[in-house]
Amino acid sequence: MSRIGNNPVAIPEGVTVDVNDNVVTVKGKLGELSQEFSTVTVKVEDGNLLVARSAETKEQKAKHGLYRSLFNNMVEGVSKGYTKELELVGVGFRANNQGQKLDLALGFSHNIVLNIAPEVKIETISEKGKNPIIKLTSHDKQLVGQVAAKIRSFRKPEPYKGKGIKFVGEQLRRKAGKTA
Repeated sequence: MSRIGNNPVAIPEGVTVDVNDNVVTVKGKLGELSQEFSTVTVKVEDGNLLVARSAETKEQKAKHGLYRSLFNNMVEGVSKGYTKELELVGVGFRANNQGQKLDLALGFSHNIVLNIAPEVKIETISEKGKNPIIKLTSHDKQLVGQVAAKIRSFRKPEPYKGKGIKFVGEQLRRKAGKTA
C-alpha cells in the first residue's frame, strides 16, 4: 500500500485542475503546468485531487506514489512557487545576470555564460564581504532543480577548502589536509 499515493492533494483557492484523457493540467496565479499519466486513475472531488490504482500490479504500485507527488508539486508550484539559492565560495568567484543570461567568473580562463530558461527568474546578490548568491525562482520544481544542478556542475565544492558552488544551507563533508 502506498502511503503517499493514498493522501489526497488539497487544491487551494485560485488553482484549477483539469483531468482530460491521460493529462492533468494545473493552472494558478504563477503559471500553468501539465503532466501525462498512465496506469492510475485521477479524479477531482471536493477540492481534492485523488490518485487511485485499479489493480495491484508492480507497475501500478510503483507509479501510484510517484504521480501523487508530481501532482502535489504542480499544485504547490503554481500557487507558491519554488526557490533555490546557490552560493559561490572562493576568491574571485563572481556572478552577474543580464536578463536571462548568467555570467559566472569561476577561476577559469574565460567566464561561463549560461542562457537560463524563460520560466525561471534569476537574481544575483553580491554584497561586499559576503559570497555571491544566485537565486532561482519558478513554478516548475523539476526545471528549477535542473538549472541549479547545471550551474553547480561548473564548479562543485571540493572537500578540502570547500571552494566551489554550493546550495545555501548545504553541509559539505570536509577532509583533513596533509600532516607534516
